Amino acid sequence: MYVKDVLVQNQVGLHARPATFFIQKANEFKSSIWIEKEERRVNAKSLLGVLSLGIVGGTSIRIIADGADEEAAVDGLVNLVESGFAE
Repeated sequence: MYVKDVLVQNQVGLHARPATFFIQKANEFKSSIWIEKEERRVNAKSLLGVLSLGIVGGTSIRIIADGADEEAAVDGLVNLVESGFAE
């Protein structure tokens, strides 16, 4: 299992468009991936799950992966979040 915390940079957070980019990226990996905000954990490959967290800009989230490509998955998603989803 590989875990990293990241601060959501873009002002609007993970609303529909950035959440879609996040999920598309997560689905590039074989590992099981979760996103955690406070004490809630959801499947990072589920649009409804990610949207249900209500992640806004300035929120700290934890990205967790478990599987063959877990480090690449977490690092790739952290980089995407840190880039602000090119918004």
